[in-house]
Amino acid sequence: MPLHAADISDAISSKSGIARLRFSTARQRTVLDRSFASSPVKIFNTRRSESACWVYTATLGGGLVGGDRVHMTIDVEANARALLCTQASTKVYRSHRQTSQRIVGRVADGAVLAMLPDPVVCFADSRFSQEQQYHLDTHGNLALVDVMTAGRHATGERWVFHSYASRIDIRCAGDRVLYDAVDLSARDGNVAERFDGFDVFATAIVIGPAFVEGAAEVVRGAAELRVRPTTGLVMAAWPIANGGALLRIAGTSVEQVTGELRGRLCFLRHMVGDDPWARKW
Repeated sequence: MPLHAADISDAISSKSGIARLRFSTARQRTVLDRSFASSPVKIFNTRRSESACWVYTATLGGGLVGGDRVHMTIDVEANARALLCTQASTKVYRSHRQTSQRIVGRVADGAVLAMLPDPVVCFADSRFSQEQQYHLDTHGNLALVDVMTAGRHATGERWVFHSYASRIDIRCAGDRVLYDAVDLSARDGNVAERFDGFDVFATAIVIGPAFVEGAAEVVRGAAELRVRPTTGLVMAAWPIANGGALLRIAGTSVEQVTGELRGRLCFLRHMVGDDPWARKW
């Protein structure tokens, strides 16, 4: 059977990328004391804040092609504070091959890990799956944001990817406290119809002793929000184990949803030393 041009491109460019990061404290500051990355993953360490170590990740070509497999491990040692962002949105290009990403994080007592990547943008006929697993010590703290969009609006694409799957597994002191899954596929029905007029879907999770007050405010704020048909935004939040919160937001634009996240999670600024969304949205 002859290969199509897209299949040949996939075979040439697809890669398995590995990234390993370890954060620790030195002279009362958090430092990235160990890092390693292989193509297509790139790591950029910044000196933006004295309160936390900020790291940005990126991929060659600005996205993931069919067959790309990324495996990232993150260790945040006791009392360290780490923020991980992406340089831009994660684009998943059209392909007949599966693209996947797996992230495993370990957060020690007194440490804070904030995972705040830009949205995932799945192009038409793309296939993407993501698994995130976090292991927290008893007093470990995690803030996590996971945002996906309908696709490339500029080209008229809207919820026309082949499949999207996301798994989030959080364990504290060995016990599972949250398992969250999103699975979208055209095989289960028209995705655009199920999302109706919404083009952006976000999940945010905060958990740990450092976020107890902030998590409670997230739940209260969502409960008090009045749903208005003209706003194009809906939100819901639930308390989870260990004083945490799970927040869901659906909206019509990235700016709208990330702006809402920025307001609801404003307490993160104190933890990481600055507003992580200030120069993006």
